[in-house]
Amino acid sequence: MSVATERPGTRRTREPGTPPRPLVVLASIALAAGTGAAVWLLPSRAHGEWAVAGQAGPSATSSGPVSRPTATPSPTPAVVRPSGFVAFVDAARGPRFNLSREVRRGHVRWFTLGHLTAGQKGCVPRWGGLGARVGDPLADRLAPLRAAGGNAGIAFGGPEGRELAAACSDPARLTAAYRRAIGVFGATYIDFEVSAPGDDAVVLRRARAIAALQREAAREGRSLTVSFTLPITRAGLSPGDQEMLRATRSAGAEIAAVNLLAPLGTAPVTESRLRPIASAVRAAHPQIARSLGESTAWRRIALTPVLARSGDLTRLEARRLAAFSSRNHLAWLSARGAALSPGIARFLIGATR
Repeated sequence: MSVATERPGTRRTREPGTPPRPLVVLASIALAAGTGAAVWLLPSRAHGEWAVAGQAGPSATSSGPVSRPTATPSPTPAVVRPSGFVAFVDAARGPRFNLSREVRRGHVRWFTLGHLTAGQKGCVPRWGGLGARVGDPLADRLAPLRAAGGNAGIAFGGPEGRELAAACSDPARLTAAYRRAIGVFGATYIDFEVSAPGDDAVVLRRARAIAALQREAAREGRSLTVSFTLPITRAGLSPGDQEMLRATRSAGAEIAAVNLLAPLGTAPVTESRLRPIASAVRAAHPQIARSLGESTAWRRIALTPVLARSGDLTRLEARRLAAFSSRNHLAWLSARGAALSPGIARFLIGATR
């Protein structure tokens, strides 16, 4: 048996199978170097679970605060706005109007429910200023309407009663009144039918309330589409209405559309009855664009002929109105005043789908 001997005072016996010590030392050094290189090459997020993606994590010797993940911004809520043909429902005169039945019968998808104006207490909205409080009983009909594929917005102002912004001088109570009506109906769309702009205080009070409600909706992941319904003449919008739109936008409110009320003339039923309406809309277009700070505003214009009698609008005129709307990419068509005859309503609805 061979026995390894060591020189006196310098070497000890090495166990069988044990590598020489110089090899062990070299291997240890190589292992340490390789481990350090591997750690250096790891992705930065492996340095700590709180590292923000794309940034290096804190080093072991760092004395600064640990980076925490940034909050993911809320997605922009989808805008829900009227389109096609929008039927108007007078809630003061027809509080039990069956909305979902109309969807099934005539393929109407959008309704505007109006008009909410101030009651005797000033800051409490009522239908037509005199009827029941907001929500009774039309609010109960909205779930079946939406289940049938339809939707509805609410209109403040109008020809009867006093506008809320004029009657309610307390800004907080005015905003609360709008907010309650929106909540009762789950509305994503509200309209303000303004027959007279009112003084500067009324315009600013209304505008600030709208802006506050739109900010609230955005924070909650909802959209709140706002339109103004305004009368036009052959010269377009009045200077007061143009200034009201500018002031409302300057206060931070976003106006999605301006709905133009255009009386249908009582002249004999010829094509010329629609020409004044087309001229008035064309005159209003640059005015609306300037007021809303846009270079073009066709998609922000809606058109609502006002009928004096049922049957005023013929099938040919309905076809031409629909063609005018489609050609100019208007936001939607509607009708006010006397009810459309059933045949004309179905034709106009089908032409604007």
